[in-house]
Amino acid sequence: MVACHSGRVDPAKVDGVMRRFLFGLVVTMVMLGALGAAGVYAGYEYFSRDLPDPQTLADYQPATTTRVHAGDGRLMGEFAAERRIFVPYGAIPERVRQAFIAAEDKNFYQHQGVDPISIARAAVQNLQALTTGARPIGGSTITQQVVKNMLLTNERSLDRKIREAILAFRMDQVLSKDRVLELYLNEIFLGYRAYGVAQAALNYFNKSLDQLTIGEAAFLAGLPKAPSNYDPVQFPDRARERRDYVIDRMREDGHITQEEAVAARAEPIQVRRREAEEVVRADYFLEEIRRQLIQRFGEDAVLKGGLSVRASLEPSLQAHADQALRNGLITYDRRHGWRGPMARDVIQRAGQEDWQRRVNGVQAPPGIAPWRLAVVLQLTDRDVEVGTQGTPGVRGRIPMAELTWAAPWQPEQRVGPAPRRPQEVLAVGDLVLVEPVSLGPDGRTRYPEGTFGLRQIPDVGGALVAMDPHTGRVLAMSGGWSFEVSQFNRATQAMRQPGSSFKPFVYMAALDNGFAPNTIVLDAPFVVDQGAGQRWRPQNYSERFYGPTPMRTGMEQSRNLMTVRMAEAIGMDKVADYAQRFGVVDRLQPVLSMSLGAGETTLMRMTAGYAMMVNGGKRITPSLIDRVQDRDGRTVFRHDDRNCTGCNAETFASPTPPRLVDTREQVVDPMTAYQMVSMLQGVVQRGTGGSVAAVGKPLAGKTGTTNDENDAWFVGFSPDLAVGVYLGFDTPKHMGRGEGGSRAAAPVFREFMTHALKDRPATPFRVPPGIRLVRINPETGDLAGPNDRNALVEAFKPGTEPAPGRPSQLQQSLGGSTPPPPGGAGVGGLY
Repeated sequence: MVACHSGRVDPAKVDGVMRRFLFGLVVTMVMLGALGAAGVYAGYEYFSRDLPDPQTLADYQPATTTRVHAGDGRLMGEFAAERRIFVPYGAIPERVRQAFIAAEDKNFYQHQGVDPISIARAAVQNLQALTTGARPIGGSTITQQVVKNMLLTNERSLDRKIREAILAFRMDQVLSKDRVLELYLNEIFLGYRAYGVAQAALNYFNKSLDQLTIGEAAFLAGLPKAPSNYDPVQFPDRARERRDYVIDRMREDGHITQEEAVAARAEPIQVRRREAEEVVRADYFLEEIRRQLIQRFGEDAVLKGGLSVRASLEPSLQAHADQALRNGLITYDRRHGWRGPMARDVIQRAGQEDWQRRVNGVQAPPGIAPWRLAVVLQLTDRDVEVGTQGTPGVRGRIPMAELTWAAPWQPEQRVGPAPRRPQEVLAVGDLVLVEPVSLGPDGRTRYPEGTFGLRQIPDVGGALVAMDPHTGRVLAMSGGWSFEVSQFNRATQAMRQPGSSFKPFVYMAALDNGFAPNTIVLDAPFVVDQGAGQRWRPQNYSERFYGPTPMRTGMEQSRNLMTVRMAEAIGMDKVADYAQRFGVVDRLQPVLSMSLGAGETTLMRMTAGYAMMVNGGKRITPSLIDRVQDRDGRTVFRHDDRNCTGCNAETFASPTPPRLVDTREQVVDPMTAYQMVSMLQGVVQRGTGGSVAAVGKPLAGKTGTTNDENDAWFVGFSPDLAVGVYLGFDTPKHMGRGEGGSRAAAPVFREFMTHALKDRPATPFRVPPGIRLVRINPETGDLAGPNDRNALVEAFKPGTEPAPGRPSQLQQSLGGSTPPPPGGAGVGGLY
């Protein structure tokens, strides 16, 4: 107590007490402040431990989509771990940036990574939510969302929120606001498999960012909170309400006028999927590009690097390739009969009124488009009534004329007797594939609407490759019936024996080693003793012998015995060398059976080998990719890697443009190559490829059929287009008697070339300098007389052409038995 004297307070003492009190209070506050600061610092250090350095985002590149475009610029496909198109800040329209700032962080350009006002507002609303049961809201800034999405996890905890705030503050110190916003707009997930605003604009509206309306930009800006909750297809009312909220925020923040806001709210939200005609369908081609890109650049670069790939594909040729191969597979398959319905007893006779529900409940198998599933409802002696899958399904009829092909399939690709009544093919309740038809099999009979043809997915496989023979650019590639059914690419992955389509490489080796196109070679029995009592006796496909025959005729008629004799005469080591030079077979075994195409190769390699014949003997490398650019537009791969001095000049002083130097390696004498082209042209004009002549343009090529008729080939070319066709089963087996290259593969080549060359002039094959063109008698190989009606023009190298008194050369390899060549003779005659 303060002492009182005479009822009076001593001011000095009171003052002293107050001084001590205030001093103690200050000391206490300072100590508490120091303790608080120490606690804050300790907490900061605690929560800052192991935090990533935000400076790492200065050079951050988000995973972006690799896009592949066809030769005409249309999109073929995309490869991505996350579907995203990276757009730099300056290319993002201001209206899009404003929409996201208004929706997510109105004070973005004012705060320092963390917005205390937003946090306080969120805290108040969350306290109110405790009493109302509403969902709590967050106060995260755009910077905090970038931190959460890119540097932290999505864990919901106070610990994570504190670390997020610390890191957001740090990020605001080292990165500009524009950079943070750029990262945010390219990183966020917006539903519909879209990461970033540019991909979302495409996926939702099929638009680029600069084409978005205010309403569309506002809709996208409303998605980050919960994209699935605002799906405009599943939840149109929620989506509209959220979009209108963002529009109002944009108006309140002064980004748009009242009139613009009213107009934007009146817009319907119309989702527009990317149009089918904007995407080129070439599944096998695209998958092969993916494999090559990963092999060259690695999986991360392909799935995350945002590469821009220009493919060599020509969409029109690809469409023709797909259709020609499809028709060829169907034609072959129908020749070998009906394997039965896909299922039986889908409906019972008594329950036909329920047919639509039952057929719609069946999962459609892959690869049937554009065909339909249908169930058999009723049969008469003239037709079959079916009901198709769909909503609604369609009733229709299959006339008997569309069933006559459906003879029962038998083992070894044989067929039973042709059906005479529908009941021999189908029964009520059968599940089948059908296709709407308007013309009968004769091409003249017109069917009424609702008429269908019976279909089945071919059991056989096949492939077609088309390439530019001068550059190796693959213009079209179809690897099978359907990529949905099988991703096995029969053009690049199927190792098969090429049969007689290999013979041109034997012939070129012979032409460079003493033979000429008119050289007479004996077509007679040939036996190779393989030891241990084993003998190899190759035969011609016809199983006949034709005696002394000009070399050209041997090629045109695909004579096996002549080919073996030539291979023996020049040596199989030379044949193997030519197979290696042309990239057809690596390290071919030096045994005579290999001269008939017993070595395995792919259709792609065979087509490239033929391309090198028609281009004058220049080496080319097949390529599906013209150019690859990285995300910054730098070219990182180019198929044509020649330097072009002066090509980048803005103007040319000379009236002639710069010339590219031809750096292609010469793999064979141009005259040898042309002699082979000329003989292969004879195959089309007079030989086993005669059906191809119907195209009506200069064409050359060779059929190929392997032992036991397991594989069928036709490989050929026009002067500027090389094409290869292969048909065969994935597990090699007999294709049926007579199913060789001329019957199974050549019609596919013919159909494709008919469409591919339709609008192109009839260009003759180019004759190299030095070639002597001489009229000869095709039967004797000698000079043709003035009255020889069947005379043809033959190509000779200087000094080898026949002349008066100099008859054609006769090769003296006439023995009936030949000692085995080194390494044995191999097995299996190939035709």
